[in-house]
Amino acid sequence: MNLQDTLSNYVKEAVKTVYNAELESVEFQATRKEFAGDITVVVFPMLRVVKGNPQQIGETIGEYLVEKVEEVKAFNVVKGFLNIEINDAYYINFFNSIANNTTFGFKSPKAGEKAVMVEYSSPNTNKPLHLGHVRNNLLGYSVAEIIKASGKKVYKTQIINDRGIHICKSMLAWKYFGNGETPESTGLKGDKLVGNYYVKFDQEYKKQIQDLVAKGISEEDAKKQAPILLEAQQMLLQWEAGDKEVVALWEKMNGWVYDGFNTTYKNLGVDFDKLYYESETYLLGKEFVAEGLKSGVFIKKEDGSVWCDLTDDGLDEKIVLRSDGTAVYMTQDIGTAIQRVKDYPDVGGMVYTVGNEQDYHFKVLFLIIKKLGFDWAKNLFHLSYGMVDLPSGKMKSREGTVVDADDLIHEMASTAGEISEELGKLEGYTEAEKQELYKTIGLGALKYYILKVDPKKRILFDPKESIDFQGNTGPFIQYTYARIQSILRKAEVDMTAKVEVTLHDKEKELIKQIQLFPEVIQNAADNHSPALVANYTYDLVKEFNSFYQNVSILGADNNNEKTFRVQLSFTVANLIKNAFSLLGINVPERM
Repeated sequence: MNLQDTLSNYVKEAVKTVYNAELESVEFQATRKEFAGDITVVVFPMLRVVKGNPQQIGETIGEYLVEKVEEVKAFNVVKGFLNIEINDAYYINFFNSIANNTTFGFKSPKAGEKAVMVEYSSPNTNKPLHLGHVRNNLLGYSVAEIIKASGKKVYKTQIINDRGIHICKSMLAWKYFGNGETPESTGLKGDKLVGNYYVKFDQEYKKQIQDLVAKGISEEDAKKQAPILLEAQQMLLQWEAGDKEVVALWEKMNGWVYDGFNTTYKNLGVDFDKLYYESETYLLGKEFVAEGLKSGVFIKKEDGSVWCDLTDDGLDEKIVLRSDGTAVYMTQDIGTAIQRVKDYPDVGGMVYTVGNEQDYHFKVLFLIIKKLGFDWAKNLFHLSYGMVDLPSGKMKSREGTVVDADDLIHEMASTAGEISEELGKLEGYTEAEKQELYKTIGLGALKYYILKVDPKKRILFDPKESIDFQGNTGPFIQYTYARIQSILRKAEVDMTAKVEVTLHDKEKELIKQIQLFPEVIQNAADNHSPALVANYTYDLVKEFNSFYQNVSILGADNNNEKTFRVQLSFTVANLIKNAFSLLGINVPERM
């Protein structure tokens, strides 16, 4: 039982004994800095069941706690707030119990507990990954790692959107303008090469529209009649019909893209347990639509189209099958969700990492799956996130104005290099070591900047601002970790020794911050928010730096103090490393 639970039980016991009243719960908060104390009981909510003066009630409960709870050293009451001081022994005992536990805060899955599947990335195969995909990947990967650390089995997955008119546009443009070029012949990554032809298609399409308008056709009609668009539509029909030549081209160009994606994922440090492909899943939901028609979940209209009427649920009608019998996105998503549970029977819930423009889609999807009778529908969650903007404005794939993920990763490493050189922090490094460190700092800056923000909020991403060795940034936290490693390399102490010391206030505050880590992981998992882990880590680092500036570690007055402070520093470094691993960020041993 933790301290808060112990105190809660004794506060309830005090109220029962002294006032013969029952408290349902006890409200705690951190003690304000200007008052003595480590944890505060808020007395005011008790006035619903205990009649009297809040000051006097606080004094009575405080006296009871000092007498009954060995961890309570003293108390004071300020305007109805009972500030409780905890003795040093409690903090030292806690610290000694976790000092060499390198997985403190992480739980292992319990036998028989349902797993969670987290979907992220899910790109189209007609262009490279861009800044928007970067936020998606970082969020999805981090949430998966946090849920895993909270004690659940996790499967990471994506559905690759590898079919449709947008894919045919790149294929057609390459067929007409590619002159047989390949990633090998051009030296370009495959996804970049294919993306160039998506842009090329758009340029040609716009030119043809202008030509048609010049001939007197309205712009609206010209957009529909442009020959290159009609050919792309025809190519899609040929693909769906299994035309050998079209399918071969599709397989070849998608292969280029997958190779490119894999390089980006590796550079970004994300991975997957299972890949699903839209070309294999787009028909999946049709059998469940047929089942839903029989059970009355869906209705068929006169033109043969099938719909789900959600008006009683505050939504509208949603089409799940067109009149010609073809599937829509909703059909596919229904089928894919059900297929995933068939593939992984231990899955009891799913997290979909998709931008907030799809909020309504997921409301409808989850409701339909629930109506189809799947009880795990209650454990479906849309991890909805805001757009990422740049100081230069919005991105457009068709016009080729996106920020390419690979270019961004490279730019972050270069910027980290420039700033590190200016600060003169890298004496004695080989060139290869420098380049590796720049990548670690640059990627750490990018990931931290994006993940420290609540997922729902829109981000204005400024690469320069993110690589700052001061403030709430990845490099600042990485630098603190490296500083601790430097201390540990110089320290000659027994890291397993259990020592008795009188705690300095700064040591106590640091231990209190360490204690919060398991709860932070659980809250971050429950709220699907890496921002809680990121900002906790920053608070931990601030607390350590305050300790470092006020307390001599290697120059301590005696060997016990020195041993304790080195062990405390080691524990903080381990926590930084573990917290950052949940964000997909590496930490350098020196900097």
